[in-house]
Amino acid sequence: MSTSPEETVIYAGHPSWRSMLDFHIGGVLLAAVAGAIGKLVVSWGVGIAAAAAVLLLSLLVGFVRRAATHYTITDRRLYIRRGIVSRVEQHTTIDRVQNVETTQSLLERVLRVGTIDFDTAATDDSVFQFAGVATPKRVAAAVNLAEDTYKRETL
Repeated sequence: MSTSPEETVIYAGHPSWRSMLDFHIGGVLLAAVAGAIGKLVVSWGVGIAAAAAVLLLSLLVGFVRRAATHYTITDRRLYIRRGIVSRVEQHTTIDRVQNVETTQSLLERVLRVGTIDFDTAATDDSVFQFAGVATPKRVAAAVNLAEDTYKRETL
């Protein structure tokens, strides 16, 4: 993502690790299963090695998934960048944002993460959202600040 020299970054971040807690719990359970199978079939050593390998792989995949998604809010645009090897980038200008909706399930409220969905002046099937961000109210406030800054600059 490249911003123009006139743009000011208001928010930049990744999804929170807490938003991927279900993925990591699944990795721990899968590691336990791999360890149990390794112990039953061969020995404790193989069981421990299998559990460690699956747990390490789960942590690595979770880290890469989180690091591969980047959200940025500037005083002119919203950016979403996904991917490491292949990359998908979405951006929209602040003046196209029509509605900002923050959603949190009960578990997400406890973990202080949520999803911010942006309705833009595009087609209805266009999805533009920051998923799994920490303190979503703060991110929504950053969008409001960007909108206010944009309005002041264009007047």
